[in-house]
Amino acid sequence: MRIPEFKLERYFATWEFRAPYLLCSSDIEGWRMSELLALADADARERWEQLTLGYTETPGLPALREEISGLYPGVRPDQVLTFAGAQEAIFILVNVLLGAGDHAVVTWPGYQSLYEVARATGADVTLLRLREEDGWRLDLAELERALRPDTKLLVVNFPHNPTGALPDADTWRELLALAEARGVYVLSDEVYRLMEYDARDTLPAAVELSARGVSLGVMSKSYGLAGLRVGWLACRDAGILSRCAAYKDYTTISNSAPSEVLALVALRARERVLARSRAIVSDNLARMDDFFTRHAEHFTWVRPRAGSVAFPRLKSDVPVAAFCERLVEQEGVLLLPGDVYDFPGNHFRLGLGRTNLPEALVRLERFCSTFFQR
Repeated sequence: MRIPEFKLERYFATWEFRAPYLLCSSDIEGWRMSELLALADADARERWEQLTLGYTETPGLPALREEISGLYPGVRPDQVLTFAGAQEAIFILVNVLLGAGDHAVVTWPGYQSLYEVARATGADVTLLRLREEDGWRLDLAELERALRPDTKLLVVNFPHNPTGALPDADTWRELLALAEARGVYVLSDEVYRLMEYDARDTLPAAVELSARGVSLGVMSKSYGLAGLRVGWLACRDAGILSRCAAYKDYTTISNSAPSEVLALVALRARERVLARSRAIVSDNLARMDDFFTRHAEHFTWVRPRAGSVAFPRLKSDVPVAAFCERLVEQEGVLLLPGDVYDFPGNHFRLGLGRTNLPEALVRLERFCSTFFQR
C-alpha cells in the first residue's frame, strides 16, 4: 500500500506540543485520571484494582462492548467491535470493503483517512463537497448524482469535522434509504454524536436505521478521553464485522487493558462525562459568537450545530496558512489552515473544546488588532 502523507497530522507534529494554546483541537479537554476514576462504579473500580496487564480479547472487553451497544437501540454487544482509536477502525473497514474497481463517495472537507485509505486500496473516490454558501448543508441531489453502479461505500461524517454541520432528521433518513436502495454500505463517522447543541437535533445512528449502516465511535471527541485510544464499529452485518476482526489480527490484535476499563468507567458515567463536554463547548461557543460578531469584516462564521469544531474563513488576501503561522509564532495560538484538507477558500479549523480558550482568545484579539492594520 502507498498512501500520501497525512497533512493534518504532519502539521500537528510540527506545532501541537510547541504551541501552548491549541485553538484548533478537535477533541474535548482531557480528563485527569483521578477525576475519571472517581466516577467508577463498584464493578469498574474492582476491575481497575484487580487488572492484570496481559493480552485482552480481540473484539474488546465484553463489558465494554455491552456498554457501547447500549448507545444504539436494538444493537447487541456481538455487533460491536473495538479498535485502537477511530483511525484503526477506518483503516480496517475501508480495506475490508474496497479494492481496485470499486467506487466510494466521501463528504469533503474531511478527515484525510476517510478518503485517502479508500484511494490506497485502488478504489476510485468522489469527494462530495459541502459548501459554506449553503451553510455546509448536505445536498442529497448532488449525492445521488455522485453514486454510480460500482459505488460500494458512502462515507459521511455528522456531526461534521471540521464545519460542525448536521443534517436534519429527514435528510439523514433519506440518505440511509438511498444507500440501502442502491446496495451501498455507509460508513458513518459519528465521533461527535451526543454533542448536539440542541438535544432534539440528535440523529439516530446509522446502524439503527440500516443494515448497511456502520457507525464509528471513539472515546476521544465527545468524551474527552483521546489518550485512551479506544474506538469502535457498530454494525449489524456479521460478515463485515468478522472480516474486520480477522484484519485486526494484522494491526493491533487487541486493545490496551487499562484503556478498556477506563473507557468502561466513562461510558457508565456518560451523562456526567458528556455534561462536562457540553458545558466547555457551550461556554466557548458563546465567546466565539461574540468574537466573530465584532470581527465580521475580517471573518465569516457559519455557526456549528454540534461537536467541538468550526470552519470559519479569513477575509484577506493573505493566505490563511501564512495567517496561522504568524499567529502561532507571535502569540503561541495554533489554528489549523484549510490547506491541510486541500480545501479552497482561506478557511481554518477552530476548536471549541479546550478550557484555556479564553486566554487563547485574548491573544488572538491582540494579534488581529495589529494584523488587520497592515
